[in-house]
Amino acid sequence: MMDPRWRPTVNEREFIEQALQSDLRVDGRRPFDFRKLKIAFGREDGSAEVELGETRVMGYVTAQLVQPYKDRPNEGTLAIFTEFSPMADPAFEPGRPGEAAIELGRVIDRGLRESRAVDMESLCVVAGKHVWSVRVDLHILDNEGNLIDAANIAALAALSTFRRPECTVGGDDGQQVTVHDSEVRDPLPLTIHHLPIAVTFAYFGDGNIMVIDPTYKEEAVMGGRMTATINSNGDVCAIQKAGGEGVMSSVIMQCLRIASVKAADITSKIKREVDDYTTEKALQKVKRTPALVAKKVNVPDITMKESTHSALENQASKAPNDGQQINKGDDDHQNIKRISPLNVDRAVKHKQTSTFVGGPSNWDPYSKGVSLSSLRISQLADPPAIPSDDKQEDTKPMLIESNPEVKSVSNSRSTGESDEVKESRSPKSLIDAVKPKHRRKKKQHGNS
Repeated sequence: MMDPRWRPTVNEREFIEQALQSDLRVDGRRPFDFRKLKIAFGREDGSAEVELGETRVMGYVTAQLVQPYKDRPNEGTLAIFTEFSPMADPAFEPGRPGEAAIELGRVIDRGLRESRAVDMESLCVVAGKHVWSVRVDLHILDNEGNLIDAANIAALAALSTFRRPECTVGGDDGQQVTVHDSEVRDPLPLTIHHLPIAVTFAYFGDGNIMVIDPTYKEEAVMGGRMTATINSNGDVCAIQKAGGEGVMSSVIMQCLRIASVKAADITSKIKREVDDYTTEKALQKVKRTPALVAKKVNVPDITMKESTHSALENQASKAPNDGQQINKGDDDHQNIKRISPLNVDRAVKHKQTSTFVGGPSNWDPYSKGVSLSSLRISQLADPPAIPSDDKQEDTKPMLIESNPEVKSVSNSRSTGESDEVKESRSPKSLIDAVKPKHRRKKKQHGNS
């Protein structure tokens, strides 16, 4: 992984080894301390970028339907691919992957597949014909040491946020597979039983000095390296010893105990970041949902309250009573006022106003036609509250206009009509109507 042209000087090598003997490291950490870990997720599901100190690795997960292996027709597949770019380290050559790239991919693949971290049977769609093939691409963005641990965390974070499309089986033979779009049906997450965490140890001297998470300069000085993949429950998933000096079994057991503690801390870190990402995506989905649904417009409430409705009914009921008090001395005018179309129309309008709901047929006062009598009386304003003598004088014009008989009587008085006309105004009984006939008969008998 290192550029052959770069070699630490003798002084640099001695300085690093002497500092480690004093439980000190070049970057100021303790022997069993990890560098600062940061996990960031992309816009799409299944994308994660991990920063372990200055080492940066990006993981991206994809899936497609393929035919399963013949020996495992009910299980899907999981493959790890790595890409070492010369921009991350000048020692990396483009094109064909080198030894370091192959080793990195195998260590991560062994820790995931051999430990059954991902449920492969849940990736089966049609046994023997269609299964999901999950591919994890790991891109090295910057190499500052310990690529295995950073790449392993990136792969786990990307797998935890990946969502595969939902598919259904149908057709006449029951073998036709339909893959649904994410807008039609929500994608499904992968079934992950546990998170195998890779913890790398570097050995110095005779193997008695060991540190966790070696840096780029420490890897140039170390005499050997061992990677232990273990989950938060303490289960050992895989161990990789890449040559170098031998290590005693007691040292290996000590490394496993330390790795178990570190794996629990990193697992909680990954789960916390994944939960925050899932919550944020759910909130974004909720915000986009109202755009697809008709928005509720805040229209002012036109419907009148019950108190207003009752008040209008009381006013409408008081209107005939006021008319009776104004025209108390005139029976004819009382009858006219009580059955006046104006009052009826006003009461109807009040009722319509109290139950108004916004329709044009309810608020239009002329939708059902207008009576001429209501128009003639509506021209007259309600008389003000004045003494009874003035009220009777004000009501005379209304009586004259509304009663044609009274109008004819007033004209006859002004012209000085005769007493016979006045008598015709008085009510006649049946006897009065019969008397002239008897008088005519008596005159006829007298003449005869």
